[in-house]
Amino acid sequence: MRRQTLWIAIACAIATIGATGTYAGFVEDSQVQLKFKNFYLDRQYDDTPAKNWGSWSQAVTLDAKSGYVEFGALQLGVDVLAQYAVRLDGRDRNADWVLPYNGASGTGTGKQERQFGKIGATLKAKISQTELRIGEILPVTPVIHFDPSRQLLTTYNGVWLESKDLKNTKLTLGYLDSINARYENQPMDFGLWPKALNNDGKTDGMYVAGIDYQLNKNWSASYFYGDVRNIYRQNYLGVNYKNNYDKLKIDSHIRFFDNAESGDALYGDIDNQALSIGSTLTYGSHSVGLSYQQMFGDHGSNPSPATGAPYFPSLAGWVPQPYLDNWSVASFIRKDEKSVGVAYSYDFSDLGIKGLKTTAKYWHGWGIDSAYESSALTGKGKEDEFNFILNYVVPEGKLKGLGFQWMYIDVNFDNIAGQASDLQEHRIATTYTYKF
Repeated sequence: MRRQTLWIAIACAIATIGATGTYAGFVEDSQVQLKFKNFYLDRQYDDTPAKNWGSWSQAVTLDAKSGYVEFGALQLGVDVLAQYAVRLDGRDRNADWVLPYNGASGTGTGKQERQFGKIGATLKAKISQTELRIGEILPVTPVIHFDPSRQLLTTYNGVWLESKDLKNTKLTLGYLDSINARYENQPMDFGLWPKALNNDGKTDGMYVAGIDYQLNKNWSASYFYGDVRNIYRQNYLGVNYKNNYDKLKIDSHIRFFDNAESGDALYGDIDNQALSIGSTLTYGSHSVGLSYQQMFGDHGSNPSPATGAPYFPSLAGWVPQPYLDNWSVASFIRKDEKSVGVAYSYDFSDLGIKGLKTTAKYWHGWGIDSAYESSALTGKGKEDEFNFILNYVVPEGKLKGLGFQWMYIDVNFDNIAGQASDLQEHRIATTYTYKF
């Protein structure tokens, strides 16, 4: 009854749905979830403790996805995502990119906000296996990706089309006009990180086009193109291989990015290429991952982080790039940087502890052109990062689905511009989803 009442109210707001539609699927095929997340983050800098940041917050998210109303071959529906978070405690004098920060300049308080929320809606229209979405978009592509890594989600606004009508093929077309970052409560124009943290050099749109093709049961390939208007354009090519050899599973890929300035080049010339190679072997409860990543190119005409593009280009708002294997806190995306990574995961189910899993990761980056970013530095820079992740999800009983995660991060920098201090970080999350 609660689900039906909710979706009747939403349906009344969709003027395009007329009395001739078939409403049964709109309610019966809907999915309504209430998600709770308690999140603690604490980052400490070894040599500059005044810059330490962190917070403890509680969030609740209503994630409601309707079924479809049918008009012959055309099907219409709507999704709603309402997010709200409140800060329980924390170092509110420094921005932590989890909660909004009211800067100290002008009339700002120089503190984190106590609470914030955002709501988005998406109208979806479907014919056969082709779906058009208008409104709030949560893309999962190599050139643009939503971010679930902190408290509230980073989302986008725009128009998004995906089609699976061609055999073994998925086509993607999109235009996004704004980003609602994980620490913001309103859409913003696109900018280049890190310069656009100062709200400079913004553009009002990004075009996306891509194709995923399944060559056979083991091999697949993808090509994507993204153009952040007047900032940068990105070409991506990826090949993936998956197979099972008795109890052994292998998942390997090669990914390549080519980045250049676009249009009016608001951030100057951009010349960057990135190669990312990764493979994961799984045998029973054990998984081992290996990765190699390398940055190429001149990067930018103005290397200063305040005005140029010294890194692999990414969007302001701390937008992630999970298609780079060594993407992490350090990211390993500086000029001329080479990096390797190794990961090991163990699932404790075989020992009788269902729902418990641990993961350890280590990355090492070297060969960084430090003088490119700062004339005060000479020689090559390097950086290292270690992560330990413990996950537990209650597998059964009344608390089934209740999840806990602890993540420890340790990053060390050597001869790198803008990184005068090593850091350690703890993230602790408790999650629970109630399904109506």
